[in-house]
Amino acid sequence: QVQLVESGGGLVQAGDSLRLSCAASGRTFRSLVMGWFRQAPGKERESVAAISWSGQTAYFSSSVKGRFTISRDNAKNTVYLQINSLKPEDTAVYYCAVGGLLTTNPDNYNLWGQGTQVTVSS
Repeated sequence: QVQLVESGGGLVQAGDSLRLSCAASGRTFRSLVMGWFRQAPGKERESVAAISWSGQTAYFSSSVKGRFTISRDNAKNTVYLQINSLKPEDTAVYYCAVGGLLTTNPDNYNLWGQGTQVTVSS
């Protein structure tokens, strides 16, 4: 069974850092785009970052640029999201997803993980 499993979320204080991981199993994802999205209560799911299959091209939303870093290890079928200088507004469930295009549109991602909660206290 093909699946994505996120980990690394938790309750942290503003200014802290976290590294989220997304491990893929069931097939190789090295030729596919992997993205991170987040959804806060009462808000729509938003794209946070995405990375090309080679890892050479990455996208970041304007709200996280400079604080978030995305990377991938194709040998481990894993993508990472390093989050620095966390803010209370970063509180959300963070999801990873697999798609064919480097895009912010969640409709272009066809496999999703179950999400990991990140809560940032002020």
